[in-house]
Amino acid sequence: MEKFFSLPVVKQNKIIDAALKVFGTNGYKKASVSDIANAAGISKAMVFHYFGSKKALYLYLIEFCGNLFMKEVDEKLDNTVTDFFDRIKMITGIEISLMKRHPAILSFLTSIYFENHEEVQADIKAILAKGEDFRNKIAFEGMDTSKFRANIDVKLVMKILSWIADGYAAQASKNPEADYDALFQELNNCLVLLKNNFYKDEYL
Repeated sequence: MEKFFSLPVVKQNKIIDAALKVFGTNGYKKASVSDIANAAGISKAMVFHYFGSKKALYLYLIEFCGNLFMKEVDEKLDNTVTDFFDRIKMITGIEISLMKRHPAILSFLTSIYFENHEEVQADIKAILAKGEDFRNKIAFEGMDTSKFRANIDVKLVMKILSWIADGYAAQASKNPEADYDALFQELNNCLVLLKNNFYKDEYL
């Protein structure tokens, strides 16, 4: 990894983005180091030179994405915002800012939750377990759910939002010319629609 970190940041990011896209699209087993190398504009031998193995590269990407997301949250998340949909909008804005830098990051992170290849499954489980408290903190800590109508399952609303975000992430990752500001506006429109249907009338 020292040789990889000695590269200029621009070149590091090109390799990272290529690997995120290939793994996110194909999953661990079907992802080809040759495809990653071609997308990054380097040789297959150089990928192994920098990372040692396909598995090492994959696990590095998970740690890289997690650390990047946590850093962004630490800098931009305002815990004084307690309204459910305002908090989700803020988190979505953070995710969009990451996608502007690394277009395939969300599709890759989504893919690891469904990855079941025995070579990496245990490692993924351990990494995700470490970040569980952090994910719960940004999603639920201090969030006001009292504005929802009595018959609304808030956890199901979270699932719906997750599916919507996953769909937009997959769409954007396939389009290198994606307009992320327009994407954010569309996602915000979805939040407004859900809010208008799920909140008690006095909070609209």
